[in-house]
Amino acid sequence: MKKALKYLGITILVLIAIPLILGLFVSKDFMYEKSISINSPIDSVWTHVSTLAAIDGWSPWNDYDPSMKKEMTGTDGEIGASHSWESPHEKVGKGSQTISKIEKPVLIETDLKFYVPYESEAKGYIKLAPEGEGTKVTWGFSSVMPYPFNVMSLFMDMSEMMDPDFTKGLAKLKDLCEN
Repeated sequence: MKKALKYLGITILVLIAIPLILGLFVSKDFMYEKSISINSPIDSVWTHVSTLAAIDGWSPWNDYDPSMKKEMTGTDGEIGASHSWESPHEKVGKGSQTISKIEKPVLIETDLKFYVPYESEAKGYIKLAPEGEGTKVTWGFSSVMPYPFNVMSLFMDMSEMMDPDFTKGLAKLKDLCEN
């Protein structure tokens, strides 16, 4: 009986130690981005990404909860402007984004804070680049997953999680810009 308890104890310790040790070697940084080509000049596309209200106009998360609570503060389109949202829908949750950098007409960066369904922070960005007669739009974000939770990144596919919403949002942006 003592031998069985000893093996059980060792097994439990090993099962706890493995993720903790793996976490030391797994990157804490992660990022995701998606691009689309839009048949519209860069200045025209910029009008649809240069303010938080404009971004909200093609946000895929509005489809999950069209009646979510939203609030804008500051002067939209300027550094420091903020957009917060709250929804009971688990794919929307509660959070905010604040404009942190603007390089007209090629880049807007935001600081994202998520409170519900889980707490985290990220850097969001939308980059524009001329592409022939049109514009290449890249929408993405980067974040840090703290130790030891960074081990979960071994079992999560960010593309699989984010791709449907980013694809939908970029398609809506493309439609707005081209029609």
